[in-house]
Amino acid sequence: MATINLPPDFKFDQVQFYKKQVPPRTQPAPLADHHHEEQHSPILTTIFLNGVPYVQAVNDVTNMETGRGDGNATGIHFETGLWMNIPATDNSPVLGDSLVRMASIPHGTTINAQCLAPTSTFQAPPQISPVSLKPFGVGNIHSKIELNSLNVQDSNTPRLPQDLSKFNAAGTITQDILDDPNTVLRNSIEGQNITQTIVFTVSTNPLLPEFGGGTANIAVLLGNPGATAPNANVPQMQATFWIETVGYSLTVPVFKPGQAPMEISAPESLSGQPRPVFLVSPPYEITSPKTINVTSTQIQYSQVVFMNFDGITWPHVSVSTLIPSTPVPVPDSVWS
Repeated sequence: MATINLPPDFKFDQVQFYKKQVPPRTQPAPLADHHHEEQHSPILTTIFLNGVPYVQAVNDVTNMETGRGDGNATGIHFETGLWMNIPATDNSPVLGDSLVRMASIPHGTTINAQCLAPTSTFQAPPQISPVSLKPFGVGNIHSKIELNSLNVQDSNTPRLPQDLSKFNAAGTITQDILDDPNTVLRNSIEGQNITQTIVFTVSTNPLLPEFGGGTANIAVLLGNPGATAPNANVPQMQATFWIETVGYSLTVPVFKPGQAPMEISAPESLSGQPRPVFLVSPPYEITSPKTINVTSTQIQYSQVVFMNFDGITWPHVSVSTLIPSTPVPVPDSVWS
């Protein structure tokens, strides 16, 4: 690991930290099937594509007074896109079922990130690997640059906020989190009963045998036609998603048939993270409190965007844990 001593007035030694509030992705109804035909002499290929549009908005809710994410919301990210399902093809190319995330970000970058569709699940919580915030020279990812901004105790750096003492005390920005932002994900699921996980990683630079995808940036980000002196060029993005099945025990109070369905929150977790709400409508009378076992889907993701300027690649890491935004109906099978 290389250490580069940056001068005190080095203008790019800035790391911005936010306790983010990420609302669940808004997903309208799936698209109608779209077919795409290509003439490859002498082969005619027809493929049907389908997907789900989404909108993601991220707010900065950093509160300098409390050291928590309970401040006034200020928008810092807005993204519209599509999750597309690409069926397998047996010629031009020979490729299995794949997933594609297409997105447009208002600062001037579009992405097309893909991967082969996951074909298996494992009956256990996710294994979440570490990720680094440390920058590196363009093309030299294994030689990290040490920055004082990544020291939680140092309050004399160009980062925002400079003084992290309140955040460190509150556990919202700690040295462990600065060393590995995926710590936030592991902390969020501490004590949860995760019974099943599906994992996949979409990338604009997928590894063989996968191919395709990429990023596109507007001229002001590229800096010049060859992007040899970029202002903020984004050459690569990858994001890992963990789709988790989480088990909960709910206590159902006394209930009489004909009553309106009840909304019951999942028990509070060790991490204090938001909890899903379940829509409960027993098919028979409940004369005394009854415990039922239910499940809900939870999505975690860790996204790394590489941004190049001043000869350095700066990793921009975003992590979040998403739960359903509307009550989860309890299936009839729970009562049998």
